[in-house]
Amino acid sequence: MICCAGDEDRSTQSLRRPAMSRALRAGGTVFVDLHELVFADPSLMVDLAMVAQRLRQAGGHLRLRGAQPQIQRLIELVGLHRLPNVILDPGAAPA
Repeated sequence: MICCAGDEDRSTQSLRRPAMSRALRAGGTVFVDLHELVFADPSLMVDLAMVAQRLRQAGGHLRLRGAQPQIQRLIELVGLHRLPNVILDPGAAPA
């Protein structure tokens, strides 16, 4: 599981890469907990799309959970939710 909280932008990109690499090694379905994410810029969406693409090549999925309305709008704006192996659970509480 990847947990995103607070603000995620280009300046935090290097901090999130290790977690994304670990998630890729785990494979299968990777859950991304977004319920504490307040702000994100498109760099986070690009990173998540890259993870989704690599997971897809290995037969896995990326499942986004708990996005606040402003984050859900960003996901939809950039089209992340349209990738074939991305599942958006809007408003879902974290497990």
